[in-house]
Amino acid sequence: MPHHHERRTLPYTPQQMYDLVADVSSYPAFLPWIAAARVRSVEEEGDHLVMLADLVISFKVFRERFGSRVVLRPGERVIETSYVEGPFRQMDSTWRFHDVESDPDCCEIEFEVDFEFKSRLLQGAANMFFQDAMQRIVRAFERRAAELHAPKGNPA
Repeated sequence: MPHHHERRTLPYTPQQMYDLVADVSSYPAFLPWIAAARVRSVEEEGDHLVMLADLVISFKVFRERFGSRVVLRPGERVIETSYVEGPFRQMDSTWRFHDVESDPDCCEIEFEVDFEFKSRLLQGAANMFFQDAMQRIVRAFERRAAELHAPKGNPA
C-alpha cells in the first residue's frame, strides 16, 4: 500500500493552515483532481468534530465519488481522515500543524497518507504517480494559503 509522509515549514500560523485544510467544501477551488465536494454532516463529539464528506475525484477518464469521515481536533490542530465508501479498499490521512518556536508567524505542517484502491488496475496506475500526486496536493494547499494569507513582509 502506498504511503506518503511530508513535513514542511510554512510562513503561516498553525491555525491558518488548520482552518484551510478543515474547509473541505472549498477543495474544488484549488485542489488538483477534485471536481466536487459536499459536506454531508458535522457533529460535535466532546473536544472534536466529526464531519462526513464526499469528494469527486476526476482525472482523465477516471471519475469517482468517495465518502470519508473527517475528525477535526481544533485543540490539537490535527485533522484525521478515514475512508467510508467508494473506490478505495483503504484510505487514511492525517494533517498535523505545529508551532515553530523561533517564529510565531510560521508553522510546521505534517501530512501523512496511506491508501489502496479496490481495483488492481487503478492501484497500478496510482502507484506510478502517487508520490508526485501527494506532493502536488501539499503544494496546492501552500499556494491556497498564499492567496488567502499573505506572509508578513510580502503583501498579496
